[in-house]
Amino acid sequence: MVAERLAEEFPGTAEELCALQHETPFQLLAATILSAQCTDARVNLVTPSLFAAYPDPAALARADPEKVEEIIRSTGFFRAKTRSLIGMASALVERFDGQVPTELSDLVTVPGVGRKTGNVVRSVAFGLPGLPVDTHVLRVTKRLGLTELDDPVKVELALNALVPAAGRGAFSLRVILHGRATCTARRPACTRCILADICPSASR
Repeated sequence: MVAERLAEEFPGTAEELCALQHETPFQLLAATILSAQCTDARVNLVTPSLFAAYPDPAALARADPEKVEEIIRSTGFFRAKTRSLIGMASALVERFDGQVPTELSDLVTVPGVGRKTGNVVRSVAFGLPGLPVDTHVLRVTKRLGLTELDDPVKVELALNALVPAAGRGAFSLRVILHGRATCTARRPACTRCILADICPSASR
């Protein structure tokens, strides 16, 4: 019932629900790396310049780190993100023929890519099963009683058992949108929540 109501509130596919602007799997992967500790809106201000300068993995793999840092500085942690971006691009060129791999087991071997980022790319760019777990997903699903776990990997696996494979990416993005708009960390807006009547944590 949670999934159905969220689908009514936030209709669309994972690709349509994703706020990170991109045209290719490579661009989405780069944007997702940049989104760590940063808003999607800020990332979207930076990526046009990044992709204009480095349109593919080969170009980014050869990039001058200082020039990349200058472009992405406003996203925060820009030195670490630059290392991840150039390392990611180098890995794609050296090990995957310049293509973003589709298997999660391959994606997580790429610098800067963990399960969350890998699942974003799988579900949004390739339409494959993938359920990214971020702080919003952790918070909202726990409040809803869908899990009592805190470890993101265990939460992902627990939610996978509840959500059909084809809908996992969209479900995650809907939970994130709900967490940002309604079920916020400090003051959840339970009085206008579409899930309040079935949420064990709702304040009445």
